[in-house]
Order: sequence, then C-alpha cells, then structure tokens
Amino acid sequence: MGNGMCSRKQKRIFQTLLLLTVVFGFLYGAMLYYELQTQLRKAEAVALKYQQHQESLSAQLQVVYEHRSRLEKSLQKERLEHKKAKEDFLVYKLEAQETLNKGRQDSNSRYSALNVQHQMLKSQHEELKKQHSDLEEEHRKQGEDFSRTFNEHKQKYLQLQQEKEQELSKLKETVYNLREENRQLRKAHQDIHTQLQDVK
Repeated sequence: MGNGMCSRKQKRIFQTLLLLTVVFGFLYGAMLYYELQTQLRKAEAVALKYQQHQESLSAQLQVVYEHRSRLEKSLQKERLEHKKAKEDFLVYKLEAQETLNKGRQDSNSRYSALNVQHQMLKSQHEELKKQHSDLEEEHRKQGEDFSRTFNEHKQKYLQLQQEKEQELSKLKETVYNLREENRQLRKAHQDIHTQLQDVK
C-alpha cells in the first residue's frame, strides 16, 4: 500500500513535471514561433528591400545596356565616318600632292623661262647701255662739232656782215656820187641847151 501511494505520488509529480515541461515547451515554442515570425517578417522586409533594389538595379542595368547599345551604334557610326573621312583625306592628300607637284613643275618651268628671259633682258640691257654710252659719246662729239661749227658760222656771219656793211657803205657813197654826177650832168645839159637856145 505504501508502495502504491508512493508510486501514485511519483506519477503525479511526473505528470506535473511532464505538464510543466509541455507548458514550458509550448511557451518556448510560442516564443520561438513569435521570434521566428518576427525574424521572418524582417527577412521578408529585407528580401523585399533587396528585391526592390534588385529591380532598381535591373532597371538601371537595362538603361545602361540601352545606353551602351546606343554608344556602340554611335561608335560604329563614328568609326564609319572616321574611315570615310580618312579615305577622303587620303584622296584629298593625293590630289593635293599631285596639284603641288604640278604646281612645282609649272613654277620650275616658269622660273626657267623667266631666268632665260632675264638673261636675255640683261644682255639687251647691257647692249642698250653700251649703245646709250656710245650715243652719249656721239652726242657729245656732235655737240662739240655743232658748237665749233656754230662759232665758225657766227664768225663768218659777222665777217660777212661787216663786209656787206662796208659794201653797202661804198654803194651808198657810189650812189651819192652818181646822183651828184647826174645832177651836174643835168645842169651841164641844161646850160648847153640854154646856150643853144641863145645861139638860135
């Protein structure tokens, strides 16, 4: 009987302990569940935040991809334009080189022609200079001859003028003498005529 009582008491203690264990286990489970729910909500919030961030990053990445695609197209276009500009520049460079070479050849030809013409003009200038010097010398000699001839003619003219004046003076004297002689002859003729009249 004592053993039955003891074991019943032990059984109650055991049941009480078991009940307490279950209650504490339930409470612990509830607390753990609450804690897990809280952490889950936090994790969902963090996950939502990361999802939004990921979506934002995806949108930004899409924009970056689109921008990169536009840049690649623009870069390809720029490369094509650069290639065309380079080809155009090479063509222009070749044309400019040909034009420059042709211009140099023309310039050299003109320079040669001008040099020949310059030598000819220089030779003509020397010849004309010599002719001018000869003409100046000839003109000087002619001037001297002219001065000498002019002086000779002037002296002859003066001499002839003196001679003519002397001849004119002699002629005037002769004319005067002839007139005087003529007057005397007329007077003598008149006297003779008067005498003849008287004789008649």
